[in-house]
Amino acid sequence: MTAHPDVLVVGGGPSGASCAYWLAEHGHDVLVVEKKRYPREKTCGDGLTPRAVRQLEDMGLGETLAGHHRFDGLRSIAFGRTLELRWPEHPDFPSYGYVITRHDLDELVAERAVKAGATLWQESEALAPLIEGGVVQGASVKRKAEGGRVEDVRARYVVVADGANSRFGRALGTSRNRQYPLGMAIRGYYSSPRHDEPWIESHLDIRDKAGNVLPGYGWIFPVGDGRVNVGIGLLSTFNQWKSVNTSHLMESFVDYAPASWGLSPETSCGPPTGGRLPMALSVGPHAGQTYLVTGDAGGAINPFNGEGIAYAYETGRLAASVLDRALVTGNDLLLQTYDSQLQAAYGLYYKVARAFVKIIGRPELMRLLVSTGMHSRTLMEWVLRIMANLLRPNELGPAEAAYKAVAAIARVTPER
Repeated sequence: MTAHPDVLVVGGGPSGASCAYWLAEHGHDVLVVEKKRYPREKTCGDGLTPRAVRQLEDMGLGETLAGHHRFDGLRSIAFGRTLELRWPEHPDFPSYGYVITRHDLDELVAERAVKAGATLWQESEALAPLIEGGVVQGASVKRKAEGGRVEDVRARYVVVADGANSRFGRALGTSRNRQYPLGMAIRGYYSSPRHDEPWIESHLDIRDKAGNVLPGYGWIFPVGDGRVNVGIGLLSTFNQWKSVNTSHLMESFVDYAPASWGLSPETSCGPPTGGRLPMALSVGPHAGQTYLVTGDAGGAINPFNGEGIAYAYETGRLAASVLDRALVTGNDLLLQTYDSQLQAAYGLYYKVARAFVKIIGRPELMRLLVSTGMHSRTLMEWVLRIMANLLRPNELGPAEAAYKAVAAIARVTPER
């Protein structure tokens, strides 16, 4: 049992487990405290894009992934048209993805971190940070497995990785920039005869019960085990989003979805669950004197498509790299480089995304853009490359050229 680790990681989801794995790989003493016991459910679309697959394969989970449902690309449906778009080729990422439920995935990655040398305490809740002299020194942890005993865990550094609601982060003073977009999603599982299709499906013209098209999208992701993951996502840039009843919208989407999926109240595997998604690095600060904030706790979700898993893995890995250097050199000031590295990796891309979601927050513009795009396979292939953040660094193809043009405008445009 590790009581005085080099690093205490609060949360055993994607970013926490990734950070723990890479720290352990570098030989550091790391303890992960996870509030629940694996396996546990999480509200998520369960789709792993090429960016997420790259991170998992780098952690040595490639063979494990191969035992789950693989898909080759995205089927987009809107206004009576359908396009099947393969993942674009990229020198740094695979051209395939997987669908794995978070019920299974999070346990796999946490176990991988333990195999690398990390210590994991399940059913252990970080109640509050330990602060001495204004500096975070660890956390007070309640251990259900130990009869609810509360003990202080002292660590050189702390990683805040407790998800989108991040109570621990708020205790340290993190907050969301409300000018940035916020997502809202709801999902459920359904049994379906099409559970093993090689495409994930996105509906870009979701409608309410009155038939109005709303800014957002619906998804149907085959899980490969007899079920499909079905959900909808909306953006706060839609001025009426607070008045939308997501449960009713989910019901409308299930009614509206192609009958061949077999979605109905009778094929539902249980009530849907939902949550809010902080996006575009909207939660900060991301670094303190002795702590870093990763994944959803730092609002790392991609506004273009609502993807959070890949960015959780990536930011967890980036945090581990920063902490490794700090531990090796004994220089706490290196933690302050974390935020600048986040900005270098995602800042401009997310700024462009924020501008984009403001535009599609207007239903009439959303309708025009989607209906126009669906008439051009080439255009939608560019859009997929941009929205999945799979732009090629050394090639100025159409997607890269379009993105660079918008990015050039975004660099000099002040945000309001």
